[in-house]
Amino acid sequence: MKQESDSFQFENTTEWESAGVGVIRQIMAYNKNMMMVKVKFETGAEGAPHTHPHTQATYVVSGIFEFTVGGETEIVRAGDGVYMRSGILHSCKCIETGILIDTFTPMREDFIK
Repeated sequence: MKQESDSFQFENTTEWESAGVGVIRQIMAYNKNMMMVKVKFETGAEGAPHTHPHTQATYVVSGIFEFTVGGETEIVRAGDGVYMRSGILHSCKCIETGILIDTFTPMREDFIK
């Protein structure tokens, strides 16, 4: 497994991979301490409830999403952010097609091939 990304990541040459029905992701910058991932959701697509040991911060680039974090549910839109502490149950549903930027610390080793 590669432990560090290249210095530059270009959308047109970085592979997209399936992350569930109606969801694709691009692994962007990362090293062992952090990772940035771009995620595209189609309307109605969901990120199933899950937990992981990583701290996560999400920035909404476009679209409208319903996030549930630790039992609290909010609607977020372009320009908004969501914070998920390590081990907390969280999920999202895409209300309007959009893009999220997820950041993780440490990196999500399970995302690297």
